[in-house]
Amino acid sequence: MNTLHYKYAVEVDRTRSITQAAENLFMAQPNLSKAIKELEDTLGIIIFKRTSRGVVPTAKGSEFLVHARNILSELDKMESLSTPKAHDRQCFSVSIPRVSYIASGFTDFVAALDPAKEIDVDIQETSSLDTITSIAENSFNFGVIRFQIKHENYYLDYLDYKNLSSDLIWESEYLALMSENHPLAKAETFEYSDLFDSIEIVHGDTVVPYLQTKESRREEDGRPARKKIYVYERCSQFDMLANVPTAFMWVSPVPEAMLRRYGLIQRACCMPGNRFKDLLVYPKGYCFSELDKKFIDKIYAAKNEVAFKKYF
Repeated sequence: MNTLHYKYAVEVDRTRSITQAAENLFMAQPNLSKAIKELEDTLGIIIFKRTSRGVVPTAKGSEFLVHARNILSELDKMESLSTPKAHDRQCFSVSIPRVSYIASGFTDFVAALDPAKEIDVDIQETSSLDTITSIAENSFNFGVIRFQIKHENYYLDYLDYKNLSSDLIWESEYLALMSENHPLAKAETFEYSDLFDSIEIVHGDTVVPYLQTKESRREEDGRPARKKIYVYERCSQFDMLANVPTAFMWVSPVPEAMLRRYGLIQRACCMPGNRFKDLLVYPKGYCFSELDKKFIDKIYAAKNEVAFKKYF
C-alpha cells in the first residue's frame, strides 16, 4: 500500500476539496482523484463523499484518516532520526486566545525549557476562529479557543466539520477589569448598568462560526457601555486600562502579577451571558509530544492559580 496516498487523503480531508488539495499537492486534479479511488479500492471502503459542504469523510473514512495521520506522524519521527542532534531540538507550536492566565502558563512553559538544547517555539495569539483554521491547515499543532456558552453548538459543529477534537480546560465567568483609579474601583458593590458611562475595551476580531461579523457586533451592542475601543492584542488593552481611568474590560481572572504590573483590579459584576468555555483543540488522532504535555500542565497550573480565588 502506497503511504503517499495517505498524504493525499489527509490533504483532501484538510481542505474538503479535491481541487484545492490537488493545487496544494502540485498535481493535476484527475490524478489526485484517481489516487484516492485506488486507495479506496485497496481498502475496500469509501473514504469521501460529496456534500453541500464539500468533500467530507464517511464514517469508515474518518476511522481510516485517524490511522493515516498516526502513520504519517510516525514516519516523520523515523525520518527525523537521521537529522543531526534531532534529540537536542525542542520544537513546539501552539495557537492561543488573548487570555492572561494562558499567556502566563506559556511563559512558565518557556522558562522551563532546557537552555542547553536548540529551541524552536512558535506561538500565535489570535481569535478562536483563526486558531481553528490554523490547526485545520496544519499551521499550528494544536491550540486553545474561547467562546460564550450560548455559542457552544456553533463551535462544536464547526470543530467537527474541521475534523478537530477538543477537551474542556475551564468554564468561567468574566470579571470587570479596570484601573485602581477607576471611579468604581473603591465602590463596595456596583451594578452592570453602572458601567454605562465607562469606555469598554473589546477584542475586535471575535467572530462566531456561521455568524457574520455584524451579527457578532450586534450582540455586543446590547451591553451598557456606549463607548467602545476595539483592540487586537493584549499589550495595548493593558496599557489603556492602566492609563485611561474610565476604561474597563470583561476578562477571565487575571494573575496577580499582571494586576500589580499595570496597577489594575478585577471585580465581580453580574452580566448577561457571562459564562465562557476554554477548550483545548487538536486534530483527531493527534499524538501529543512530551513538550505538548508539559505546556498543557502549565496551562492547568496557571488556571488553578486564579480559579479558586474570591472576587468581590
